[in-house]
Amino acid sequence: MTSPRRRRRPVPVCALSCALAVAGCTRGGAPAAVDAGKVVVACGATEEWCAAMTAGFTAATGVGAEFVRLSSGEAMTRIRAGQANPEFDAWHGGPSDGFAAAARYGLLEDYVSPNAAAIPERYKDPGGTWTGVYVGVLGFCANTKVLGEAGPAVPESWQSLLDPALKQNIGMAHPSTSGTAYTTLWTQVVLHGGPAAGGVEGALQYMKRLHPNVLQYSKSGVAPAQQVARGEVGVGIVFAHDCVATREQGFPDLRVTFPAEGTGYEVGGVALVKGAHNRASARKYIDWALTPAAQEIGPTVRSYQVPTNPAARKAHQVFDLAELRLVDYDSAAAGESKLELTRRFDAEIAKAPKS
Repeated sequence: MTSPRRRRRPVPVCALSCALAVAGCTRGGAPAAVDAGKVVVACGATEEWCAAMTAGFTAATGVGAEFVRLSSGEAMTRIRAGQANPEFDAWHGGPSDGFAAAARYGLLEDYVSPNAAAIPERYKDPGGTWTGVYVGVLGFCANTKVLGEAGPAVPESWQSLLDPALKQNIGMAHPSTSGTAYTTLWTQVVLHGGPAAGGVEGALQYMKRLHPNVLQYSKSGVAPAQQVARGEVGVGIVFAHDCVATREQGFPDLRVTFPAEGTGYEVGGVALVKGAHNRASARKYIDWALTPAAQEIGPTVRSYQVPTNPAARKAHQVFDLAELRLVDYDSAAAGESKLELTRRFDAEIAKAPKS
């Protein structure tokens, strides 16, 4: 038989407030989960890069880290599906237009890291929705051996990709799932005058003309480089650093070129997921990701993006942005148009028969 409990006195409001402050509260006043001393990351780069980054964070801070490798479109879909009970604390890697699109749905929480001061303004959202950790430039990855057999020259312009000799000989990802492919699509919008001057229709018309030359639309933006390496296609539309990394894996016939008309680029972002269960650890992760030490990890696993922190050392494989013709890529505008533009691409182009 248990002894009767003593009647408890009412808890003072001030004490209750202090207790909730320790545990953490949501804006509505309900208690939030206590930070478990780890961070769960939706990671948009290569598997090797994601593993190296999370391991590096744990080694530097002592905070545990887990990741799930997801392409840009998949990451936003998963974060949106788990909005009521987020499975991720931070989103790291993948083009910032995906982050901008996610922000429109209220999926991200603004966070201006103290380390963001070192990052140039053009590589971060002013309000802290996302902060850039690397820059990747869109280019062509050509297998010179395959093209030598097929006949067409290594492409050096967007127009040259329309050559009938390249029929079903180009690898490209699908813009709905791949940030790389959406960068390709938005680059065409810019090259055709921008969204306010008929650029969307011009871009879709270009993609319709390109469609017969695309073998298939892969889920991941890295996949076309692998297709090129295996000789399944002669050309892949990829971020150039992925072609360099693939070439280093034993495929010397691969060659990188950039379109003469101008090319787009990604600013790979990092952001805090709204409602994150491990919010404090996620903010530590973001702080660390902006440091030179974190941004120097990429080349150790063949990820040759351009670091956004000017103090980070660049590997010799990293392309010099000053030597390339880049389009005026507006991540916010690209993100605002992403859902409708990818919907139209899927309905009007990806599902169309190949002539």
